[in-house]
Amino acid sequence: MDIPSQITIRTKKLGVLIRDARLASRRTLDECARAIGVSRGVFKAYEEGRRAPSLPELEILVYFLNLPIDHFWSREAISDDPPPTEPLDLARLVGLRQRMIGALLRAERMNASISMKVLSQKTGISPSRLKAYELGERPIPLPQLEGLLTVLGGQIETFFDESGPIGQWMMRQQAIKDFLDLPPELQEFVCKPVNRPYLELALKLSAMSTEKLRSVAEGLLDITL
Repeated sequence: MDIPSQITIRTKKLGVLIRDARLASRRTLDECARAIGVSRGVFKAYEEGRRAPSLPELEILVYFLNLPIDHFWSREAISDDPPPTEPLDLARLVGLRQRMIGALLRAERMNASISMKVLSQKTGISPSRLKAYELGERPIPLPQLEGLLTVLGGQIETFFDESGPIGQWMMRQQAIKDFLDLPPELQEFVCKPVNRPYLELALKLSAMSTEKLRSVAEGLLDITL
């Protein structure tokens, strides 16, 4: 399947997931539209698969709805935690993230040694629009960003916010999910304060080189013999 067709199908699927997330969070179209800084009509178009949000808009949406971003890659894992209450300038964050993603996209294209003309031919996105995307002048609809990264050999995960307040929140959500995925006996072990020294030791051991670990193991063997 060619990239333009993939983008169209992904846009439709994304719309279904966005509507599902909104309904599960008991939010209205107007509330979600205001949260990410678009009109009600634009957000409705997102849900109907006629348009697609950019990654920064999607990041703001998951923050607003309090759910993990991987929900939009067909993983059903909606958090029951209360929504964050820390006030944020969401509109400013969207603009900042658009520019950051544009810079990352340009870096991916340069690393792949692909000209804007060739990228345009492979994705069906005009060179002028690609230039606007790279400069952060226009938001990149998520399916188009995924299509661009398919051509460039990049990964969408490398574009996720990690350092900003929403990125930190998403990392905490993922950490909670990872903990809940542990077997019950490991969860119990981790939660006991008396086991903290063992966890700290495991952390130090995990950072050691293979040679250092071998040396430690040989030392322990000498002690036990």
